[in-house]
Amino acid sequence: MSGDRVFEDVTVGEELPELSVPLTRTMIVATALASRDYQDVHHDPALAVERGSRDVFMNILTTNGLVDRYITAWAGPAAVVTAIKIRLGAPNYPGDTMVLSGTVTAKRPEDRRVEIAVRGVNAIGPHVTGTVVVQLKGSGA
Repeated sequence: MSGDRVFEDVTVGEELPELSVPLTRTMIVATALASRDYQDVHHDPALAVERGSRDVFMNILTTNGLVDRYITAWAGPAAVVTAIKIRLGAPNYPGDTMVLSGTVTAKRPEDRRVEIAVRGVNAIGPHVTGTVVVQLKGSGA
């Protein structure tokens, strides 16, 4: 999926290739701890269940990072993410897979920014929905 997108070549309505992210227990725990999120619901299964969850679940910082990774893999190394606005839905639990997808919804020629509607879905339903704004290089850059 790696790209090196040029603003002029992107079209509104363009669909980004999907990205499947396997959700392992190790990934969920390690990314929570790496982002200094020590809430027990992200690393202790018994306490997560005690608090009403069926298992540990992914934190929002990891979700945000995965959305960023998804967009930058499509856009390429010259792109600059200028805004990420996301909302969480269904939890990401170990043993599932989240599939990220995106659609270009707007282009701003004055600053070469592209808006992308992003969605990440697991077996329960939508885990993350939102928009990402990315500034791309121009064809003359």
